[in-house]
Amino acid sequence: MTGQREHHPPAGSATTGATSGSETTLAARGSLATGDPARVAGWWSWAGLGARLLVGGVWIVAGIVKLPDPAASVRAVRAYELLPEAVVPLVGYGLPMLEVAAGLLLVAGLGIRVVAILSTLLFALFVAGIAAAWARGLQIDCGCFGGGGFDADASSEYPWEIARDLGLLTPSAALARWPHTRASLDALLLRRV
Repeated sequence: MTGQREHHPPAGSATTGATSGSETTLAARGSLATGDPARVAGWWSWAGLGARLLVGGVWIVAGIVKLPDPAASVRAVRAYELLPEAVVPLVGYGLPMLEVAAGLLLVAGLGIRVVAILSTLLFALFVAGIAAAWARGLQIDCGCFGGGGFDADASSEYPWEIARDLGLLTPSAALARWPHTRASLDALLLRRV
């Protein structure tokens, strides 16, 4: 403090729009509960940055390892036996590009809420797909990081793959709820951090 006294208007008097320290604190607490940009001032701004880099990095790696062999990606999608054959090539060829794009956007922090919602939905679909393969007794590699198709040891991997995807779904959902993080293009463009 610089030795200056804070001016507080008398109780019941009109103010000119300035807020006192206690009013600012109450406003900040309210915005923390609602997920407003003021939440960035807390720990989430750093944890959210970590979540963006983790999930975005996983998406980038998952997509890049599939790009050199798109036919393997199509085989992996087909192995789940969930989609009509007419859709399988579209998903198999498109998914790696979507994964790389989502990862790059998350790492850059651009369109965080929209990309995090997409990420949450994709991880939920992957969990459902792996669970469906497991329940139907299919022995397939998940194809999450390339490969795909028959895998004699797949059923022992399903619990770990589901746990991994749920572990990545969680920060994705958190970013969808609280997208305001440090070092993001969203913050730069919207002047929030």
